[in-house]
Amino acid sequence: MQFGGFGGFDIFVIVLVLVVVVTIAMGVRTVPQGYAYTVERFGRYSRTLMPGLGLIVPYIEQIGKRVNVMEQVLDIPSQEAFTRDNAGVTIDAAAFYQVLDPARASYEVSDLSQALLVLTMTNIRTVVGSMDLDQLLSHRDEINERLLRVMDAAASPWGAKVTRVEIKDILPPQDLAGAMARQMKAEREKRAAVLEAEGMRQAEILRAEGEKQSQILSAEGRKEAAFRDAEARERLAEAEAKATSMVSDAITRGDLAAANFIVAEKYIDAIRSLATAPNQKVVIVPIEAAGLAGTLGGIAELTKSVFGGDGASAAKSPRSIPAVTKGTERS
Repeated sequence: MQFGGFGGFDIFVIVLVLVVVVTIAMGVRTVPQGYAYTVERFGRYSRTLMPGLGLIVPYIEQIGKRVNVMEQVLDIPSQEAFTRDNAGVTIDAAAFYQVLDPARASYEVSDLSQALLVLTMTNIRTVVGSMDLDQLLSHRDEINERLLRVMDAAASPWGAKVTRVEIKDILPPQDLAGAMARQMKAEREKRAAVLEAEGMRQAEILRAEGEKQSQILSAEGRKEAAFRDAEARERLAEAEAKATSMVSDAITRGDLAAANFIVAEKYIDAIRSLATAPNQKVVIVPIEAAGLAGTLGGIAELTKSVFGGDGASAAKSPRSIPAVTKGTERS
C-alpha cells in the first residue's frame, strides 16, 4: 500500500531521520555566560555544564537547575529592632552574594535567595540587640563586618559566598531623634564656648607677655640711660674736681690768675643764664666796670702765663674792655 507516492520504507526513513534530528537537538545544550546548568541522570545529579556548548545523553540525562553564578544583590526589607538599651530603630540593609558551587546551591537548599534573606534579617536583629544606640549609630563598619562574617559562614555549606553586607539606613524614633539633635546642638555649643574661652585665654596670655616684654625693654632702656647719665655726671665731677685741684694748686703756688679765670667763667655763665631765661624779656644788670676790668685783667694774666707776652698786651688794650655802664638795660 502506498501513501501519496511514498512507500512504507520511505516513511520509515523519514521518521527515523526526524527522530535522529530531535535526539541530537536534545543532546546539545548552549549555556550562556554567567550561568551554570546542572545535569541530572534519571533524576540524580550527574555533573555541571559550564558556559559554552555542552552535550548530554538524550532520554537519559536532562537539565536540572539553571544557576546564576554572577554576583547578585539581595535587598533586605526594612525591619524594626531593639538595641541593648531598649531603643527601637528601623534598619534597612542590602547583601551581596555569589554562587561558587552550583550543585550545592541547587540541592543543599531549596531557595537560596530566601534562605539568605531570612538569615540576614535574623542576624541584623542579633547584632543590633548586642549594641547600645550610640554605638549602633557610630559603628556601621563594625556592624557590616560582623554581619558579613556570620553570613559568610552560614552560606558556605550552600555553595555560596556572601561578599558584602551594607547597612543602608538606621532610623531611630522621632522623639529620640529630636533629643539626639538637641544633645548634639548642646555639645557643639559647649565646644564652641570652650574654644572661644581658650582663644580669649591665649590672647590674654599673649597680650600679657607682650606687655611684660615691653616693660622689661623699657626698664632696660631706663637702666641703660641712668647708667649713661651717672657715668657722664661722674666724668663731669671728675673733670671739675681735677680743674678745682689744678686751680687750688695754682693758688697755693701764689698764681692768682687761675682763680680770676674761674671767677670770670662763673660770672659770665651767670650773666648768660639770666639773659637767656625764657621768663625774662628785659634784664637790668648792674655791672661794676672796674670789677669786670679786674676780672678781665686776671684772664689776661692767665693767658700771658700760658701763651706768652702777647696775651698780656691784648688784655691791657682798651678795646678788650667793653664799655659797661651801671644800670644799663639789655634785652
